[in-house]
Amino acid sequence: MKQSTTRILTTHVGSMPRPQEVVDMLFAEDQNTLGADQRPAYDEVMTRHVAGIVAKQASCGVDIPSDGEMSKISYATYIRHRLTGFEISSKPPPRATPKDLDDYPAYRDRLAQAGGTPKYHRPVCTGDIKIKDLAPLHKDIANMKGAMAAAGVEEGFMNAASPGVVAVFQPNEHYDSHEAFLYALAEVMKTEFETIVDSGLLLQVDCPDLAMGRHIKFRDESDETFVKNAEMQVEALNHALQNVPADRVRIHLCWGNYEGPHNHDVPLTKIMQTVFKVKAQAIQFEASNPRHAHEWKIWAEAEIPDDKILIPGVLDTTTNFVEHPELVAERIERFANIVGPRRVIAGTDCGFGTFAGFGAVHPSICWAKLEAMAEGARIASNRLFN
Repeated sequence: MKQSTTRILTTHVGSMPRPQEVVDMLFAEDQNTLGADQRPAYDEVMTRHVAGIVAKQASCGVDIPSDGEMSKISYATYIRHRLTGFEISSKPPPRATPKDLDDYPAYRDRLAQAGGTPKYHRPVCTGDIKIKDLAPLHKDIANMKGAMAAAGVEEGFMNAASPGVVAVFQPNEHYDSHEAFLYALAEVMKTEFETIVDSGLLLQVDCPDLAMGRHIKFRDESDETFVKNAEMQVEALNHALQNVPADRVRIHLCWGNYEGPHNHDVPLTKIMQTVFKVKAQAIQFEASNPRHAHEWKIWAEAEIPDDKILIPGVLDTTTNFVEHPELVAERIERFANIVGPRRVIAGTDCGFGTFAGFGAVHPSICWAKLEAMAEGARIASNRLFN
């Protein structure tokens, strides 16, 4: 994983706004209406837009870009198209809502009416989980590497779902226990993780299960029960990562990329030691939004392992405010003063397109935010390295 001794590098969480042409293709695939004769057009659309999104990130000053998750309808449910064992139920279980939104039902309903509720299918595990098709993964890798070469980008990353996030958000109707479900997922995701790293890309494992899972699946349980399950999810994740070098892995910790009260977010102090156990060199986390911006003090007081790189979110991904570069620099410097500037990479709180067709931040403002991050990183670099 690239580290700089001369300046603060920049990256983000992964998802970018998807153009409507991409959204239409993804929903056709999700609804099983994408015919075989349309597959060449689908592939052409994905290749073209990955090239465009990587070039756009580079032009905004992003040092370590992604493919924008162009080919994924969402960060966790994309697995239905790559694995067996998942089906769309004729009577799907009700979609769980975050506990904080249920505290304010009028606001929750307004958010849903405004498009804040996902429209894609949520698969249910009804059979043995095995690899069904690796072609989509290989196409994603080829598109990303081709786009990086065209844009002159040296290092890029690719997102993949953690076993825990799949297990937390996709109901299990087949395996005898949550643990058995987790390890079945770990066995198959192991191949995806290793394939991404073997291609030369960095692997980013998305782990909202380690934070957001508290106020969704475990909303009526105690913190102790949640942490116990999070420990199990980390063990399963590390099983999937056993053949992957830690310095090629980053994880994303997330309490939910939506504008809401977030008054039931599990405190960072209760999950930090669990997160440190993940076999990943870099930890990407929320550090800008009003519920978690203060937690830099917790990081400052923690005994952070010497081999960890911090990727704090210096941009809020739920608001259309464009952060002032001086504020971005201030946020970067806080963490640089904790672990040293070489171990800090500037990032975002979450993605800009958590699922296809939705993003709280307008696409044009997304790019302005990334430019502000790059400028803030330059300001911080001048202070930290000179």
